[in-house]
Amino acid sequence: MRVLGIETSCDETGVALYDTERGLLADALYSQIAVHAEYGGVVPELASRDHIRKTLPLVDEVIKTAGLVKQDIDAVAYTSGPGLLGALIVGATMARSIAAGLGVPSLGIHHMEGHLMAPLLSDEPPDYPFVALLVSGGHTQLIRANAFGDYCLLGESLDDAAGEAFDKTAKLLGLPYPGGPQVARLAEQGNPDRFSFPRPMVKHPGLDFSFSGLKTHVGTCIRDLSSEGALSPKDKADVARCFEEAVVDTLVIKCKRALKQENVRTLVMAGGVSANKRLRERLQSALGQLGAEVLYPEPKLCTDNGAMIAFAGALRLAAGESDPDAPEVRARWPITELEPPTASKKGNQL
Repeated sequence: MRVLGIETSCDETGVALYDTERGLLADALYSQIAVHAEYGGVVPELASRDHIRKTLPLVDEVIKTAGLVKQDIDAVAYTSGPGLLGALIVGATMARSIAAGLGVPSLGIHHMEGHLMAPLLSDEPPDYPFVALLVSGGHTQLIRANAFGDYCLLGESLDDAAGEAFDKTAKLLGLPYPGGPQVARLAEQGNPDRFSFPRPMVKHPGLDFSFSGLKTHVGTCIRDLSSEGALSPKDKADVARCFEEAVVDTLVIKCKRALKQENVRTLVMAGGVSANKRLRERLQSALGQLGAEVLYPEPKLCTDNGAMIAFAGALRLAAGESDPDAPEVRARWPITELEPPTASKKGNQL
């Protein structure tokens, strides 16, 4: 089965073709960074308009790169939530229109399930059960995956997600959009011992996160430094490094706790922040000491992309699922509402 995947949940347009026998055939991604940079963040209306302009050309590009024609597509998967409502509507409308024109099934896919499945696109996918750290601009969650579609939420951020904290810290430091990668690059030059930032909720029982207090602490530090004059490049680098260390320490501590609690030896990490080099290094070291392993997708599959939607869609479509008569998109959609794919679920409301 060849599945066309379309991802338009936020500010990146991703399209891919996945073949259940041959694997990923082709993928393409368009980032809207230049569109939103002057506003310092994502503008939903502009995001929707750019998806309208870019989705179909990317579909044509991916089909051509795969050496196929549209009639070779057996099904279409698209992101139906969570995400920006207007952006989701664009992707869903185009995906269902393509499917209707070709006379093939379509299926809306949960964005975070897509991220969760991205590491399984590797040549050596993990065995179930495993613990997943989904860490991005909008989500920080620890999930136990018992099987595809069978998920248990272990903990999540009670306020700002880790990626959101990176972006807000970037704004406090006057760094350009997108802020997260800018903070990570600046942190490479910083002194990790200059400032003492809190590791939020690590002394609390459980696996929930909270990063808003850390962001406030960083803001106070920056104001204190600014009272003595403009921040020097060294000041900014040191703040960035100490902030990054605080976030990474917090995530590592919670991941170790989750593995011990669930008695599993594999952590799967996905989402935009999973590309952070410091986080990867620390998790590899910390979990290695526990006799556990950490797996994550290649860098291009860490951010939003069509491949993860095509792959997750292929798994559910192959089991007989397809869109109901009146499918919907959802700006909010807890991943725990998902169920394992079964043929009996075909046509049920999402």
